[in-house]
Amino acid sequence: MKVKCNYCEQLIDEGQKYCPNCGASMPTANRTASDQPKTIEELKAWYKAHNLPPEDVTRFFIGKDYRQPKAFGIYKAPDGDFVVYKNKSDGQRAIRYKGVDEEYAVNEIYQKLKSEIADQKSRSASSRASAPSRKRSKSTDGASVILLIVKILLFTRFGWAIIGMFIAFLVMIFDHTPTRGYYRYNGNDYYYQGGSWYSYDSDYDTWDFLDDDFLDDIITDDTASDYRVYDHSGTDFEDTDWYYESSSSSSSSYDYDWDSSSSWDSDSSWDSYDSWDSGSSSWDSDW
Repeated sequence: MKVKCNYCEQLIDEGQKYCPNCGASMPTANRTASDQPKTIEELKAWYKAHNLPPEDVTRFFIGKDYRQPKAFGIYKAPDGDFVVYKNKSDGQRAIRYKGVDEEYAVNEIYQKLKSEIADQKSRSASSRASAPSRKRSKSTDGASVILLIVKILLFTRFGWAIIGMFIAFLVMIFDHTPTRGYYRYNGNDYYYQGGSWYSYDSDYDTWDFLDDDFLDDIITDDTASDYRVYDHSGTDFEDTDWYYESSSSSSSSYDYDWDSSSSWDSDSSWDSYDSWDSGSSSWDSDW
């Protein structure tokens, strides 16, 4: 894959750290944050520390030249090159990267792993939300009265209109979230979408999930105009893997620096409540 040098605007190979034409450093060759794994061994440790399911479940084979269909992987080839690959559903292999830059190779598979984690968590959350509840609370006199009122409303001419207006009223009162877009607070740039905040790292020209909800108490729909900006000098958030086009208010991005209270439990039975379904991945694309 070719990228354009920001200085001389010549197209060069994506993995190169310096432009062979003008000598400028290439930001695409150093996209990892300081706490990200930079070697295959560090990536193995990260995978284990986050209690992810076994490799035959996630289909991510770290440090292995796995040849069966439906697999992502990274390994060091006999010639010294690091290879990042994807085996499609028909067994055909697509090479994402092959070269001597281990840090760059690890970042490629690491970013894909994070994307797959987000997809799996989103799918699992959607499944739980759509599943019927098995718990029933005991009826009380107050609940019975409310149920009776709802039934009456449902079978009156204007019942549905009344219910709709009441729901809209509740949303208007309790929904104080800002609209999706760029915001600037204390000299730092942030992006808001689907209930989550993302922060811009100017040192690496990247966006990261903000594992902190302090902005929820500062920037609301009432104060959004004070912080909303429409020009951003760094990488457009819309060009990142975090961004997605949707009319839904839900977010498909998640926090990946899990602690013990939020990570998957390695002792879990991995039933339908928290399973990883590798069949939901897109196995026919090149990446």
